[in-house]
Amino acid sequence: MARCEEGYLCDVCGQEVEAITESDLYLRYVLGEVPPERLPRSRERHLRCNPAVAQFIVDAAFPPVKCEGSFAKEGLDAAFVLQEEQRVTRGWRRLQSLPTLGLTIDQYPLPEVIASWSARKPTATGEA
Repeated sequence: MARCEEGYLCDVCGQEVEAITESDLYLRYVLGEVPPERLPRSRERHLRCNPAVAQFIVDAAFPPVKCEGSFAKEGLDAAFVLQEEQRVTRGWRRLQSLPTLGLTIDQYPLPEVIASWSARKPTATGEA
């Protein structure tokens, strides 16, 4: 856990993740890969420090990131790559807009993620 005066430090490079817009943790939260209850206990890193995810961001405002090795998108199924590029880019664009939207943290994820999480919550009778 980072000391209060330092903010959140990147688990990879050790530098401060200064803004939510450069946060790999919050991108994964927006995408539904990190559930809300794990958010405060998860490690942080810069988007660029996680090339396995960052390589799927395809936007002129985000310089391409190259991932090496077995997780490089060049070696993956083309249909999967296209689907991931669309999904991750959409999540990244949402992440970029969060500072201006005035949302609460539970409203950060993509709408389909929120709906999925809501559907899994137990009802008053204890059923999911």
